[in-house]
Amino acid sequence: MAKDFYGELQLGILGGGQLGRMLIQEAINLNVNVHVLDPDKNAPCRNLCNSFVCGPLNDFDTVYTFGKGLDMITIEIEKVNVDALEKLEEEGVVVYPQSRIIRLIQDKGLQKQFFKQNDIPTAPFQLISSKENLRQATISLPYIQKLRKDGYDGRGVKKIISETDIDDAFEAPSLIEQWIDFDKELAVIVSRNDDGDVATFPCVEMEFNPEANLVEFLISPSNLPLEIQQRAEQLAKKIAEDLQIVGLLAVELFLTKDGQLLVNELAPRPHNSGHQSIEGNFTSQFAQHLRAIFNLPPGNTAARTNAVMVNLLGEAGYDGLARYEGIEEILALEGVYLHLYGKKFTKPFRKMGHVCIINEDREQAISTARKVQQTLRVIT
Repeated sequence: MAKDFYGELQLGILGGGQLGRMLIQEAINLNVNVHVLDPDKNAPCRNLCNSFVCGPLNDFDTVYTFGKGLDMITIEIEKVNVDALEKLEEEGVVVYPQSRIIRLIQDKGLQKQFFKQNDIPTAPFQLISSKENLRQATISLPYIQKLRKDGYDGRGVKKIISETDIDDAFEAPSLIEQWIDFDKELAVIVSRNDDGDVATFPCVEMEFNPEANLVEFLISPSNLPLEIQQRAEQLAKKIAEDLQIVGLLAVELFLTKDGQLLVNELAPRPHNSGHQSIEGNFTSQFAQHLRAIFNLPPGNTAARTNAVMVNLLGEAGYDGLARYEGIEEILALEGVYLHLYGKKFTKPFRKMGHVCIINEDREQAISTARKVQQTLRVIT
């Protein structure tokens, strides 16, 4: 960037949720002016940024007008108006990750085709235009159906186990992929700057909430054989280089029971699978994203210690003003760091915060994290 970081650079973030909030916390250290667009007037970023605009992220005029006076735009959510971002790029506003990458990743079908074209291992898949096509599918049952667009945090995914499930399948354009009998779900976060410097964070292991189908528990670094971890990190680097992305990219993978690594999905931004890096790594994912988009050298991604991240989700059966139960108890435990996202209202499985637990003893970190899971609740 031509401008320096001493109060001159104007950075816009599309999305004002928890990812934007944690990104702003790092941007303050660089004295960057941050401007946020989000449809929620009570968005977590509202009171932390230099200016806040309440408006829809998928509206061309809103996104275009928001970005016109800025030096650079980044995202904390992919569901944004890409046409407006392309227009802003044409007029000299820097958009990282690039609009073409956001467009690709918005569509899970295009993602899968990108994997196939670039020899990136992934589950066998088939693109589907309507529910009726499922009855002639070449992928055998059982399989997973995913909406091509607008699926997020476990939404837009259905398990099709038998013919009777097709009646309740998605009608919109989607893809189906072979049901993978995997051993573990893994993630690698990779960064790439405009100079082409690429760096990966250590591979992490994830556990998903079975009801909400989103990450609930994460262990860093993985203790899988080094060869598997290295393969996962090399895959993440290959994808970042094939895309020529500038910014951060989260790569989610399946480890099959016979030792294969299959890429599941991508997210071109800070990600739930990297929250533990704030306390657990020398450089956080949020600092690394800023380094990448500002074309600064990547930071040291090594783990300082064992870290376990627990997502704090809204309790089932509670919908309304958020109240937190068990904070005093968990903060009395050693190595516990609480991050609340500033969301006024809770609802079942809404991400309300996360807790990072660090310990030199991996098993102790996991044990403490389980205790946190059992103790801390978001109710009304």
